[in-house]
Amino acid sequence: MPVEIPKDKWTGKVRAVTIGATAAEGGTRAKTITVGGDTSMPFMHFETPTPHTPLVAVEIKSRKPDDWSALLEEVWGEALNSPAAWAKAAEATGADALVLWLSLEDTPNDAVKAVKDVLAASGLPLMVFGPGQVEKDNELLVAVSEAAKGEKLVLGICEDKNYRTIVATAMANGHIVSARTAMDVNLAKQLNILISDMGLPLDRVIMDPTTGALGYGMEYGYSVMERLRLAALQGDAMTQLPMMVTPGYETWKTKESKVGTGVPEAWGNWKERAIHWEALTATALLESGASIVVLRHPESIKRVQLAITELMTA
Repeated sequence: MPVEIPKDKWTGKVRAVTIGATAAEGGTRAKTITVGGDTSMPFMHFETPTPHTPLVAVEIKSRKPDDWSALLEEVWGEALNSPAAWAKAAEATGADALVLWLSLEDTPNDAVKAVKDVLAASGLPLMVFGPGQVEKDNELLVAVSEAAKGEKLVLGICEDKNYRTIVATAMANGHIVSARTAMDVNLAKQLNILISDMGLPLDRVIMDPTTGALGYGMEYGYSVMERLRLAALQGDAMTQLPMMVTPGYETWKTKESKVGTGVPEAWGNWKERAIHWEALTATALLESGASIVVLRHPESIKRVQLAITELMTA
């Protein structure tokens, strides 16, 4: 007798979120991307089809970073000196979206110029993140939100300390927010409730539950994301949002990826080790429920996209 595969039946569904706006929709993007919509755990195609393929975004900066690995400086070259050139080079990797991180040194005018330059250089959907300090994030993102009205950007970092300002400007200008919390199911749910209470529809919110890199807390982040997905499928409306994480940021600050000299010989080739670190972290997080992973190295992007293709066709 044939063996019947046991299947879970879920009552809940992850909301679908569409990023970017084409000219017909009031924006300038060559295409939009949609994530979420899942009705089962990741890649359980035998239960229900995965409605939208998980995506890879590439991280670029408004200014040349001074703390990145030499491997990243080598691969991006002169593009690091210009957000527009970097955006073109990033699009050429085959990534699905761009994430532009603004700098503490940026003024609102600098931030607006960087965003407009990137929008002009690439047709990919765009996410714009502040440098991670509440007052500076508010200052820069409000200016960017107003200048790019109609583009349906993803604005971050939207946290418990500044969500009111970020949500208000997203509501006024037709954008999406990235709700970031420390690795905790209850904190993620609570921030989603606060955002919803302000009146922003939850189909314009993406969760960023944060994570660690392989060997640096990724296992805990994986567990939190898995529990968020399970809660969503069980019907918890405030966890039914697609998730985005930044394994590129996390992995390239680890010694194993960043440093090529003064490490044990047994660690092997520096470049291969670093790319493996990023690709393995990202792939694991996709299997825990991430809809978008944000990466830094072009080779990692290629490897993770290959893994996604294999997972979607398995």
